[in-house]
Amino acid sequence: MSKNVVIVLAHPLNDSLCAHLAALATATIVQAGHSPRLVDLYAHGFDPRLTGRERKTYYADEYDSSAIAADKADLLTADVLVLVFPTWWFGLPAILKGWIDRLFVPGVAYDHAPDFGRMIPRLTKLRACLVVTTLGSPWWIDRFVMFRPVRRVLSRAIIGTCAPQASFSMLSLYETERLSAERLTAFERRLVRALRRLLCP
Repeated sequence: MSKNVVIVLAHPLNDSLCAHLAALATATIVQAGHSPRLVDLYAHGFDPRLTGRERKTYYADEYDSSAIAADKADLLTADVLVLVFPTWWFGLPAILKGWIDRLFVPGVAYDHAPDFGRMIPRLTKLRACLVVTTLGSPWWIDRFVMFRPVRRVLSRAIIGTCAPQASFSMLSLYETERLSAERLTAFERRLVRALRRLLCP
């Protein structure tokens, strides 16, 4: 059974390591018999800025998501979401943070509870989220000094809140400024294996 897979790429260079990994993910998904949609936020010209109208309707009876209709359709129809991006200063690139700010909103990713208590998830179709990120830092700084901030935010606050039924996995490629061909090949194999597991019937 074919799955809707949306790959979101957030890197300004089309010859970047992230672009390479997104292309590998796309090819792997096609080989598995699925039709992925690659959303390159920079090539797409995505505006990460929340508009005044969007913010004004955040707590209105109906949120105005008209300006992000195509992106909203991608998110709502995805069975599998793959995010590919560099980790900069132990955080998300601004364009990806803006994509989340504008897409994970009331009436799209969740609903407000009547008493503004715990959010009510809406991304009930999403079955899995795979994060693929590159870092210049060593793994031990991310894990033991910074306590993996990107993973915690994405897995708990965003996917965990809006799609609690979805599995979450993350592949981090560390010390990319000193990346050998052998380490890259090993990481590529991990990525292909992870995608194949997610795409199994």
